[in-house]
Amino acid sequence: MMINLTMKTTMMMPMLAGVLAGSCVFAGYALLRSLKHLRARCGELESSVAALRRELDLVAAVASRTGTRLKRIEQEDIDLGERIARVEARGEPRRFDAAIDSARSGAEPDKLAERFGLSEGEAALVTRLHGRSKRA
Repeated sequence: MMINLTMKTTMMMPMLAGVLAGSCVFAGYALLRSLKHLRARCGELESSVAALRRELDLVAAVASRTGTRLKRIEQEDIDLGERIARVEARGEPRRFDAAIDSARSGAEPDKLAERFGLSEGEAALVTRLHGRSKRA
């Protein structure tokens, strides 16, 4: 009986080694497939990150331009507020009367705009309508 048990044990060892080797081969194959899948997914993620970086750069550029525009608009608002204050301080009807008198005296449009708070267009119109005609 002892011989029989020893024989069975010695025959089982190669079978167990074969099963173990087969399991290792299968596990290695499964790991290789997983690694291949993970590498492909990593490539997809890297591509997505690159696309997100490009998009973020575009957003940053737009934000920068928007900030610049906002600063310009704020400055225009300040300038407009100052101009409105000058107009209110001088009084609307008297302002145009005084600008017309200055234009008749030969004042240039830029001086009228500065002195009476007129826009460039208003100053040019007052000069054209009421200023001295220049003769060559």
